Amino acid sequence: MAKYLLLKHYRGAPAAVNDVPMDQWTPEEISAHVQFMNDFASRLEGTGEFVDGQALAPEGTFVRYDGEGRPPVTDGPFAETKDLIAGWMVIDVDSYERAVELAGELSAAPGAGGDPIHEWLEVRPFLTAPPTVTE
Repeated sequence: MAKYLLLKHYRGAPAAVNDVPMDQWTPEEISAHVQFMNDFASRLEGTGEFVDGQALAPEGTFVRYDGEGRPPVTDGPFAETKDLIAGWMVIDVDSYERAVELAGELSAAPGAGGDPIHEWLEVRPFLTAPPTVTE
Protein backbone atom coordinates (compact mmCIF):
# COMPACT_ATOMS: atom_id res chain seq x y z
CA MET A 1 0.00 0.00 0.00
CA ALA A 2 1.15 3.55 -0.74
CA LYS A 3 -0.21 6.80 0.60
CA TYR A 4 -1.18 9.66 -1.69
CA LEU A 5 -2.37 13.17 -0.99
CA LEU A 6 -5.21 14.40 -3.18
CA LEU A 7 -5.16 18.21 -3.21
CA LYS A 8 -8.28 20.13 -4.14
CA HIS A 9 -7.48 23.67 -5.27
CA TYR A 10 -9.65 26.79 -4.96
CA ARG A 11 -7.42 28.18 -7.69
CA GLY A 12 -4.00 27.54 -9.11
CA ALA A 13 -4.87 24.37 -10.99
CA PRO A 14 -6.04 24.33 -14.63
CA ALA A 15 -9.64 25.51 -15.02
CA ALA A 16 -12.37 22.97 -14.38
CA VAL A 17 -15.04 22.16 -16.96
CA ASN A 18 -17.77 23.55 -14.65
CA ASP A 19 -15.64 26.51 -13.55
CA VAL A 20 -18.07 28.49 -11.39
CA PRO A 21 -16.45 29.58 -8.11
CA MET A 22 -18.01 28.05 -5.00
CA ASP A 23 -18.89 31.48 -3.61
CA GLN A 24 -21.38 31.74 -6.50
CA TRP A 25 -23.11 28.40 -5.75
CA THR A 26 -26.49 28.13 -4.08
CA PRO A 27 -26.69 26.59 -0.59
CA GLU A 28 -28.24 23.48 -2.17
CA GLU A 29 -25.32 23.14 -4.60
CA ILE A 30 -22.84 23.44 -1.73
CA SER A 31 -24.75 20.82 0.28
CA ALA A 32 -24.77 18.43 -2.68
CA HIS A 33 -21.03 18.92 -3.15
CA VAL A 34 -20.27 18.29 0.54
CA GLN A 35 -22.53 15.21 0.52
CA PHE A 36 -20.68 13.83 -2.51
CA MET A 37 -17.35 14.33 -0.72
CA ASN A 38 -18.65 12.65 2.45
CA ASP A 39 -20.12 9.72 0.50
CA PHE A 40 -16.84 9.29 -1.41
CA ALA A 41 -14.86 9.22 1.86
CA SER A 42 -17.33 6.74 3.40
CA ARG A 43 -16.99 4.43 0.41
CA LEU A 44 -13.19 4.51 0.73
CA GLU A 45 -13.45 3.87 4.47
CA GLY A 46 -15.32 0.69 3.54
CA THR A 47 -12.51 -0.47 1.24
CA GLY A 48 -9.79 0.54 3.73
CA GLU A 49 -8.38 3.16 1.34
CA PHE A 50 -9.39 6.31 3.23
CA VAL A 51 -6.93 7.75 5.74
CA ASP A 52 -8.13 11.31 6.39
CA GLY A 53 -9.38 14.45 4.70
CA GLN A 54 -10.37 18.00 5.52
CA ALA A 55 -11.71 21.10 3.86
CA LEU A 56 -9.60 24.20 4.42
CA ALA A 57 -10.59 27.82 4.97
CA PRO A 58 -9.20 30.24 2.39
CA GLU A 59 -7.28 32.25 5.00
CA GLY A 60 -3.76 31.31 6.00
CA THR A 61 -0.47 32.71 7.21
CA PHE A 62 3.09 31.90 6.21
CA VAL A 63 5.43 31.52 9.21
CA ARG A 64 9.21 31.15 9.37
CA TYR A 65 11.89 30.88 12.02
CA ASP A 66 13.84 34.13 12.42
CA GLY A 67 16.62 33.13 14.80
CA GLU A 68 17.17 32.11 18.40
CA GLY A 69 15.18 34.20 20.88
CA ARG A 70 13.31 36.07 18.16
CA PRO A 71 9.59 35.66 17.49
CA PRO A 72 8.53 33.82 14.34
CA VAL A 73 8.09 36.02 11.28
CA THR A 74 4.62 35.93 9.76
CA ASP A 75 3.30 37.16 6.46
CA GLY A 76 -0.32 36.83 5.39
CA PRO A 77 -3.11 35.94 5.21
CA PHE A 78 -2.92 35.22 1.52
CA ALA A 79 -6.47 34.64 0.31
CA GLU A 80 -5.56 36.62 -2.81
CA THR A 81 -2.64 34.39 -3.81
CA LYS A 82 -2.54 32.60 -7.13
CA ASP A 83 -2.63 29.10 -5.63
CA LEU A 84 -5.08 28.30 -2.84
CA ILE A 85 -5.80 24.81 -1.46
CA ALA A 86 -9.48 24.11 -0.73
CA GLY A 87 -8.94 20.77 0.97
CA TRP A 88 -7.13 17.50 0.96
CA MET A 89 -7.67 13.77 1.27
CA VAL A 90 -5.12 11.12 2.13
CA ILE A 91 -5.65 7.71 0.59
CA ASP A 92 -3.74 4.48 1.06
CA VAL A 93 -3.97 2.42 -2.11
CA ASP A 94 -2.23 -0.47 -3.89
CA SER A 95 -0.87 1.56 -6.78
CA TYR A 96 -0.39 4.93 -8.42
CA GLU A 97 -2.98 3.88 -11.00
CA ARG A 98 -5.58 3.39 -8.24
CA ALA A 99 -4.74 6.83 -6.81
CA VAL A 100 -5.31 8.39 -10.24
CA GLU A 101 -8.55 6.44 -10.67
CA LEU A 102 -9.90 7.71 -7.34
CA ALA A 103 -8.80 11.29 -8.05
CA GLY A 104 -10.70 11.08 -11.35
CA GLU A 105 -13.84 9.98 -9.53
CA LEU A 106 -13.46 12.73 -6.94
CA SER A 107 -13.11 15.37 -9.66
CA ALA A 108 -16.70 14.62 -10.68
CA ALA A 109 -18.14 16.15 -7.49
CA PRO A 110 -21.17 18.29 -8.32
CA GLY A 111 -20.87 22.04 -8.57
CA ALA A 112 -22.96 24.85 -10.00
CA GLY A 113 -26.23 23.63 -11.48
CA GLY A 114 -25.61 20.19 -9.97
CA ASP A 115 -23.30 19.38 -12.87
CA PRO A 116 -19.98 17.62 -12.21
CA ILE A 117 -17.11 20.06 -11.75
CA HIS A 118 -14.54 17.91 -13.58
CA GLU A 119 -11.88 19.80 -11.65
CA TRP A 120 -8.19 19.02 -11.73
CA LEU A 121 -6.94 17.39 -8.53
CA GLU A 122 -3.28 17.15 -7.63
CA VAL A 123 -2.10 13.62 -6.77
CA ARG A 124 1.08 13.57 -4.68
CA PRO A 125 2.72 10.48 -3.23
CA PHE A 126 4.00 10.56 0.32
CA LEU A 127 7.78 10.63 0.46
CA THR A 128 9.08 7.30 1.68
CA ALA A 129 12.50 6.15 2.77
CA PRO A 130 14.61 4.68 -0.03
CA PRO A 131 14.92 0.91 0.06
CA THR A 132 17.79 -0.46 2.11
CA VAL A 133 20.23 -2.58 0.16
CA THR A 134 21.68 -5.53 2.02
CA GLU A 135 24.26 -7.90 0.65
